[in-house]
Amino acid sequence: MATIYKVHPQNPQTREIETIRDALRKGAIILYPTDTVYAIGCDLTVKSAIDRVRQLKKAANDKPLTFMCSSLSNIAEYAYVSDPAYRQIRHLVPGTYTFILPATKQVPKLVMNPKRKTSGIRVPDSPTCLALIEALGNPIVSTSALSLLDLDATPVPSKAELFDVLGPRVDLIVDDERDLTYGLSTILNLEEPTDPTIERRGLGWEHAAELGIEVKEAAVLSPH
Repeated sequence: MATIYKVHPQNPQTREIETIRDALRKGAIILYPTDTVYAIGCDLTVKSAIDRVRQLKKAANDKPLTFMCSSLSNIAEYAYVSDPAYRQIRHLVPGTYTFILPATKQVPKLVMNPKRKTSGIRVPDSPTCLALIEALGNPIVSTSALSLLDLDATPVPSKAELFDVLGPRVDLIVDDERDLTYGLSTILNLEEPTDPTIERRGLGWEHAAELGIEVKEAAVLSPH
């Protein structure tokens, strides 16, 4: 069973953050809260950990994984951000948005979409997430933990049930003592500077639409 670390939701304790950081650097897989859902995460630079996340999610290598950065300038290290995309992103970070952008060489091939050479990147509005990213010094993989549950066959779980189900499958659990949330991020495709689109309507999608980003007809919510 995973070790549980409790952190303050607004002012996460430095000691706990550093302990989690050290575990991530050694290849640990964590279950942790974001500003949307609980996520499965690992250090973006540790290949063995990314492999474990893929095995856990039963995700093929051609399915990209999202990762979280600390700021817009941090995003620019891992993605090519056009001037129009920059102007849109700066109105949306930190927040509940995943940006699909062309990846730089800093992004491991195991994470990006191999055909499109793109990555899904977030800047979360979460003190815990931001503290972990800043302590680690590089991005953290963030993939919804809900996608590991059969939500069609079972009722939406409580946080205790989520911990019980996934605890044996991860190394650490980060608990910020807030209630479990189920909102998903809004996915914005910013590959084409002149044709940004909303590919999934999640939390805050209306604000993105107000910036002139077109909503795709098939942009529906999905726990994956």
